[in-house]
Amino acid sequence: QVRVVESGGGSVQAGGSLRLSCAASGINFKIATMAWYRQAPGKERELVASITSGGMRTYSDSVKGRFTISRDYPRTMVFLRMDSLETSDTGVYYCHAPNYSRTYWGRGTQVTVSS
Repeated sequence: QVRVVESGGGSVQAGGSLRLSCAASGINFKIATMAWYRQAPGKERELVASITSGGMRTYSDSVKGRFTISRDYPRTMVFLRMDSLETSDTGVYYCHAPNYSRTYWGRGTQVTVSS
């Protein structure tokens, strides 16, 4: 059974930091390209960052230099370190976990950045 659970969201002021965690079980984590997406109110879900099985990272232009994605193979977890948060980073953050031909999502974790 596949299980994807995000945690670590919260409310912070602009300029602050948060670290999101994603625990993924029941997938072939060793080969999966894991990713974080976010969805702001009234907007479509967008890709924030991804990390391949080999550790190659990609970021959206809006978070490059501020966010860092990482993964822990033994614990099958993915993290998103978010620094210098801006009000535009507000939204629900989702962990994307592919497993061969299927895709799984968690329920998301809310991030709210106030000015």
